[in-house]
Amino acid sequence: MDINELRNKIDKVDNQLTDLFKERMEISSQIAEYKRENKLPVKDTERERQLLYRISERAEDMGNYAKILFTTIMDLSRSYQNKKLIGNSPLCEKIHNALENTEKLFPSKARVACQGIEGAYSQKACDKIFALSDIMYVSTFENVFQAVESGLCEYGIVPLENSTAGSVNQTYDLLSKHDFYIVKSLRMQINHVLLTQKGTNLSNIKEIYSHEQAINQCSSFLRSLKGVKVTVCENTAIAAKMVALSGRDDVAAISSSDCAEQYGLEIKKDKIQDTDSNFTKFICISKKLEIYPGSNRTSIVFSTAHKPGALYNVMSRISALGINIIKLESRPIVGKDFEFLFYFDLESSVYSKEFEQLMFELENQVEGFRYFGSYLEMH
Repeated sequence: MDINELRNKIDKVDNQLTDLFKERMEISSQIAEYKRENKLPVKDTERERQLLYRISERAEDMGNYAKILFTTIMDLSRSYQNKKLIGNSPLCEKIHNALENTEKLFPSKARVACQGIEGAYSQKACDKIFALSDIMYVSTFENVFQAVESGLCEYGIVPLENSTAGSVNQTYDLLSKHDFYIVKSLRMQINHVLLTQKGTNLSNIKEIYSHEQAINQCSSFLRSLKGVKVTVCENTAIAAKMVALSGRDDVAAISSSDCAEQYGLEIKKDKIQDTDSNFTKFICISKKLEIYPGSNRTSIVFSTAHKPGALYNVMSRISALGINIIKLESRPIVGKDFEFLFYFDLESSVYSKEFEQLMFELENQVEGFRYFGSYLEMH
């Protein structure tokens, strides 16, 4: 047989499989009605285990492939039954209400919580997101979340990840701890400079202050210096202020060029980051779910059962719906050995049926699922 004849045979088998799949799902619908009438749960672990064993035996040397196929089919069947039994989910209703009730334009002014002091990169991000802002500076990232939760501020700005140094783990750990929604994100280019007192010689510097992320982003430059102590502090702007107040001519700060003017310092060396393509993603958080027109990114978190294929099953479901995974981050669950939370950034229109179906399935079938919001990312 030539390739076309073989493909024709495949097409015939695929048509048969499609017809059988439709028949199976229709039977699943009937089973859902039976379970509704008899108040039975959708998931029957014993039945699924027996089915997978039988299928694997019948498939012989194709047993592992058959197991993957029928695991996916059973996931789809459960999803279909849940849809029949539960109808629309509370989360989907909440998303619909937010789409209807959110203003058409993102607010131009607001009271915003930022970590650090004047000149911090969070403040620069805030100025890009809001035309006018009344900034409340706080000492930690957690204080930003607390200010939003308590109603002291309408919004908060925190860094989430950097293209060079990676994720800001502290922020990721706070995401699952606090009650909030992401309403916008900003991808901002970061240019680090070395600031000193005016007249300081580079060769005289014995100590450099900066935030941990900035230090990581400037690792090559720091390695080029000999015998210089690197001191971590809360914020790059605070580092600049420490140099300004130190009265010393042997200290410097890795900070922003804005802080040079802000604190009367001299730019001793410009663009000291490892790469010119150095971007940080900041998120704007709110206590209220707000979904603005054009929102095409969604952030979620969930955990999975500690067994082979658990994460794959969720990812394959996302892929089957044609939704793009932009970011996947894992963080350990405190107090549990080798168990993790998985943070996903997804790319999908919030108006699509596929997005709604995924939210429904994750809410009803995935452990520890939480929706952080849908938003538009600025550049």
